Amino acid sequence: MFRKPRTVPEGPEGGELTPPEESVFRMRLENLWRRTVRFWRVFRASRLGMAGLIILLIFTFMALSAPLLTSTGLLRNPESALCGADFHVCSLGSADEMRFAPPNGNVLLGTDQLARDVFSRLWWGSQVTILIGSLATVISMGIGTVVGMVSGYYGGWLDEILMRITDFFLVLPTLVFALILLAIIGPGFWNMVIAIAVTFWASTARLVRSQVLSLKERQFVERARAAGTGKIRIVWIHIFPNAFSLVFAEAILTIAVAILTESFLSFLGFMSLNVITWGVLIEQAYGNSAIERGLVWWIVAPGLAIVAVVMGFTLLGYALDEIMNPRLRKR
Repeated sequence: MFRKPRTVPEGPEGGELTPPEESVFRMRLENLWRRTVRFWRVFRASRLGMAGLIILLIFTFMALSAPLLTSTGLLRNPESALCGADFHVCSLGSADEMRFAPPNGNVLLGTDQLARDVFSRLWWGSQVTILIGSLATVISMGIGTVVGMVSGYYGGWLDEILMRITDFFLVLPTLVFALILLAIIGPGFWNMVIAIAVTFWASTARLVRSQVLSLKERQFVERARAAGTGKIRIVWIHIFPNAFSLVFAEAILTIAVAILTESFLSFLGFMSLNVITWGVLIEQAYGNSAIERGLVWWIVAPGLAIVAVVMGFTLLGYALDEIMNPRLRKR
């Protein structure tokens, strides 16, 4: 009887994965799992972190469930006008009598100037508001991380040039700078993302640079240099993973500031009215004299949503900073 040959898994470059490489890969996965479990145990003990996580899970559910709830009829279409005592969907021309309707059992937060359900628009607004904050933060963190890593590791004249550019962006008033950018490139979703991202990258660059200056003198970097490892590989394979936790904690806090900035800029009219965000809702409510009409919740509801999601990201960011910083964790 002939034995069936054992199939050997392929490596990352198409070659066969030898047993030593397979064991190293398995060991890395097990180590990653143990670190994840250990991190969750520490994070679970943080009341602030858990509170922030629960708040963000609620708003994440709102953002992800909006299309499904609308398609099943559990949530009204945010762009549909409502008519009649039962608030059924109708054309915009015949919805005049249901404009500025007060909150009731059919429309929990009343209707707006076009007889649209404010509650549905608030629910849908979580999508774009959180998405803009997240995308702007990712781009901002990317720019700041690259500048900080290159500046901190290479030093010399390159460090001087990059840090002078960073200092220039640091001294600029963030909101004024974002307003000027949007005035030049115009309102819109992606323009808003770009304006916020360009505004906030400088502080991340400074933070990452200081971390790299400390890490590049460590023994594991000296060993990598002695082994003939290239500079690019040292920066991104050896140094960056050790600085990632700091960047991640900074990113969580930056999302909160980015959402606040987006809401403020949308309130000033720098977002297309076809896009539903919480800032746009407040701008429309203010422009249609919601308070004078007694429709206080038209303004209060999106304002509370902004405060809640910013608080969630802030609490989560502080908790992550405390966990990843041993000095803070000992206090």
